Amino acid sequence: MRRIKLIVEFDGTHFAGLQTQAKGERTVQNTLEQALAQIPGAIPKVVAAGRTDAGVHALAMPFHYDTLDPIPPEKIPLALNSLLPPDLRALAAEEVPIKFHARKSCHWRAYRYRILNRKMPSALLRHYAWWLPQNLNLVAMRHALEHLIGEHDFKAFAVKEKRPTVRQIYRAHLTVLTPDIAQDPKNEREICLEFVGSGFLRGQVRSMVGTLVEVGLGKRESGSLRELLEDGTRSQAGPTAPPQGLYFVEAGYQPWAAPSRRESGVDSR
Repeated sequence: MRRIKLIVEFDGTHFAGLQTQAKGERTVQNTLEQALAQIPGAIPKVVAAGRTDAGVHALAMPFHYDTLDPIPPEKIPLALNSLLPPDLRALAAEEVPIKFHARKSCHWRAYRYRILNRKMPSALLRHYAWWLPQNLNLVAMRHALEHLIGEHDFKAFAVKEKRPTVRQIYRAHLTVLTPDIAQDPKNEREICLEFVGSGFLRGQVRSMVGTLVEVGLGKRESGSLRELLEDGTRSQAGPTAPPQGLYFVEAGYQPWAAPSRRESGVDSR
């Protein structure tokens, strides 16, 4: 018996989330397991490093599965991709110790949220970014991000969560991708919000983004995030941002180490 760590990429637009669901909806997990079932010796049961909701994408989601097949790890992505639909792709595979667990062995997870900030909506990015025509105050949003760093009770940002709600965020970072934003802050720009944490609650990232956008729109003070973390409820936080702007970026299996060269934004210290 071998255990395989598999890295996959998927476009979440037409998936009903990652995990298998009771009514048999099309999910990433059951689509991947259906492909593995066609490989002799592979046990068609996969475990992911995290979970994503319907419409959420992934750039490099780790899974593990067990197998008796003799396929060399470097050939597994080719074998799987011949069986998978075009919106789900295996990128890499490696044999790992049998005690490795894609979720339980994970030290941190990283997410990215894309906001398209321009006057008109996009035909090309409608499934891949949240369109906001209003100008956002990025200075206020960066100040608000500072309050999220560290270990906190994130119950005010959790949606239908039954697990303990204390989590640690190592990095919260805002990047503007348009190079000429300094000349005209109302030009088209893409705003990326990045979060790295020990783990995230159901709906946490999208709820944090919705609250940060309220800060950017001047609907709440940046310090309100500190108050939400101290004693807030979900009804007091901002709306849940739409799913299409959210991406699972990667997972780490060693303790988090902050980048040596800091970019503009906020990092853990």
